[in-house]
Amino acid sequence: MESLVSRAPTSEFRSPGTSLGDIDSEVAARLIATAADIALVLDDKGVIEDISYADQDLSLEGLGSWLGRPWVETVTVESRPKVEEMLQEAGGKTQPRWRQINHPSSRGLDLPVRYSTLKLGKQGRLVAIGRDMRPVSNLQQRLVEAQIAVEKEYSRLRQSETRYRLLFHIASEAVLIVDATTQKVVEANPAASQLLGQSAERLVGRTLRGIFTDEAERALNSLLAMVRAAGHAKDVRLKIPQDEREFVASASLFRQDHASHFLVRLSPVSAGLVPESGPTAETALIQVVENLPDAFLVTDPDRRIIAANLAFLDLAQMASEEQVLGERLERWLGRHGIELDVLIANLREHGSVRHFRTILRGEYGSVVESEVAAVSVLEGDQPCFGFVIRDVGARVSKARPLAREMPRSVDQLTELVGRVPLRDLVRETTDVIERLCIEAALELTGDNRASAAEILGLSRQSLYSKLRRYGIIDFAPEEDASEP
Repeated sequence: MESLVSRAPTSEFRSPGTSLGDIDSEVAARLIATAADIALVLDDKGVIEDISYADQDLSLEGLGSWLGRPWVETVTVESRPKVEEMLQEAGGKTQPRWRQINHPSSRGLDLPVRYSTLKLGKQGRLVAIGRDMRPVSNLQQRLVEAQIAVEKEYSRLRQSETRYRLLFHIASEAVLIVDATTQKVVEANPAASQLLGQSAERLVGRTLRGIFTDEAERALNSLLAMVRAAGHAKDVRLKIPQDEREFVASASLFRQDHASHFLVRLSPVSAGLVPESGPTAETALIQVVENLPDAFLVTDPDRRIIAANLAFLDLAQMASEEQVLGERLERWLGRHGIELDVLIANLREHGSVRHFRTILRGEYGSVVESEVAAVSVLEGDQPCFGFVIRDVGARVSKARPLAREMPRSVDQLTELVGRVPLRDLVRETTDVIERLCIEAALELTGDNRASAAEILGLSRQSLYSKLRRYGIIDFAPEEDASEP
């Protein structure tokens, strides 16, 4: 803060005796109090005779106790030499300097003030004009805290980059980082250099053209295009021109520094891993599940998705498998409430569930009537739940007109639970009660509709409307004109 010592003013009043000669002591006091945050009037020995301050908040700093005390006793120990120098300079011919003085505060932190002293009259009195430096001090403190936070963040990033570099270089799997726009290799780990027979320096900056054969390059471009569009794609086989070795390539897309990159992984094809006779039974099973017309997904015991096929992505209205991995199943499956809890509870208790009717909600508002078959696999290294979800919307829509027919008993009504929403059940129940009351009124009155309407507290027109609605009695409007 000592660097804040001010320079001498560049100009002064030309004729203060003429322009300010008629100012009395009260006006001078107001001028000083207005120009300064803190103003001290000192006698020739440096004792504070009077004080003024502009901000009422300063009264909480204990300034009222300074009156009658030497100025040097109101400051901190390290500021006392500065006060003594200012008292000596005030009586000299040199231009007084601005110095920062710290006062002990009753609220704990020191009160920083920049002072400059001026001599008043011939009696040796001095006036110390002070400026409150707390706003500047607070800004400096915040700047220091921000700088410390930035340094911590840089340190965390450097540590993360160190771990990434270490893993990238010791990984046994060959990895290429490829710019998604230019398809140039940005980074290559030692395993990739060894696998491709080229140094990392030669690989970095090269496009994918020339590293692989033309056929392999087309396959790799198709792989990257599919990953860019859908977020995932099946692995492809590649060859390099040098010795016609064959590799299995997989890719994933990520963003870094406002740009997209591909992470391409290369694994040599091993005869022991991929036999010449064709894919293994496990590979065939995975392919079958991936292409099932019914939605299939696997979750961990906490209902977080760890695998999903394309049919589920279509029903959930999601573009790629990466978008659903790690998400909870209730985001899409089941009505809001305890429906999914019931399914999981039965799954844990019985091990499998069939024909569980529910709905599957798409990300953009679609709702599909669904039937779920599920199994729990809680033994082994990775406990999980498997779900097969079938779209039964077409079947429900065909059966719904029959289900909407007016039930004639409580048993028929309760059969609708789980097949139609509660509000529809309430409406069906109201219709049942209304129809039963109308039929009872007609029976009591011998099918006299006018009397039946009177018993029910309805107008005859309202009764006719309900009779038509429920199809109880077919009649022409003129038939009722003859009724008494």
